[in-house]
Amino acid sequence: MAINEIGPMLTATEVADMLHLHVNTVKRLGDRGEIPFYRVCKRGDRRFRLDDVMKFLSTNR
Repeated sequence: MAINEIGPMLTATEVADMLHLHVNTVKRLGDRGEIPFYRVCKRGDRRFRLDDVMKFLSTNR
């Protein structure tokens, strides 16, 4: 987990482990806009804010 100006950031794999989902499901949720994400580095890796993941959890119990 990396920490920067916008708060702790998680990889798709870390979010998947947290939510007990497959990593592809997490990516799909991001693509649908259900969990906002940021693209980082040249490859365009996804990073999810911890706050956004927790917000998703609280609204989708």
